[in-house]
Amino acid sequence: MVDRSFADLSLASLYDALHPWGPGDDFCLGLAMSAGSVLDAGCGTGRLLARARRAGHRGRLTGLDPAAAMLVQARRREPGVEWVLGDLGSRAWGGEFELVLMTGHTFQVLVGDEELRLALSGVRAALAPGGRFVFGTRNPAAGAWAGWTPEHVRRVVGPDGRAVRVWREVEGIGGGERVTFTTTFEGDPWPRPQTCRSTRRFLSADALSRSLDGAGLRVTEQYGDWERGPLKADSHEIITVAESVR
Repeated sequence: MVDRSFADLSLASLYDALHPWGPGDDFCLGLAMSAGSVLDAGCGTGRLLARARRAGHRGRLTGLDPAAAMLVQARRREPGVEWVLGDLGSRAWGGEFELVLMTGHTFQVLVGDEELRLALSGVRAALAPGGRFVFGTRNPAAGAWAGWTPEHVRRVVGPDGRAVRVWREVEGIGGGERVTFTTTFEGDPWPRPQTCRSTRRFLSADALSRSLDGAGLRVTEQYGDWERGPLKADSHEIITVAESVR
């Protein structure tokens, strides 16, 4: 459960510039502030839990990520949060959390069936009775990958003030739901462009519900945007809220 594009420290430092705080973060922050204990699975640079702590959250906040470079950023940002290197299968969970989050489309990194099953099993094990699992995925019907072309270049400025050009290019679509692509970073920090290869899984709302149900997690709400708008066929997002079934 790691985004290989940001496993390197020099690339991890660009994550927040490429993914600025947005409506999805506000949505998840509101849920985190109302939960006594929160696990952010795939926490990245840790900005969500760090902001929750600084906003006055006094309960248990745990950020989990398999990319050490990401956790370097998180620990620098907020030492008052428990930052754990690993994934949902790294430990035996004991129902400690009222809320488990996956932000930033992290759920889509779970590409294989067994990988997905084990991760959802870990989520259920981590949730206290009545606890909630919340995550967002891209709606496959919206075809977000159509814009992942070299013509769509993003220009960002890293924390060192140097400009970087970033673009994606799709290599293939497998099984109708897995999209493999490259992400290229070009700029002064490196003598030559850095290219990473990744795959994301795009599951429909029905497929998500079936996977969750098989893991003992019942979908209670699904939205088409972070403002809790209805999920429609052409919605760009599928925001899912599920509860642990005991």
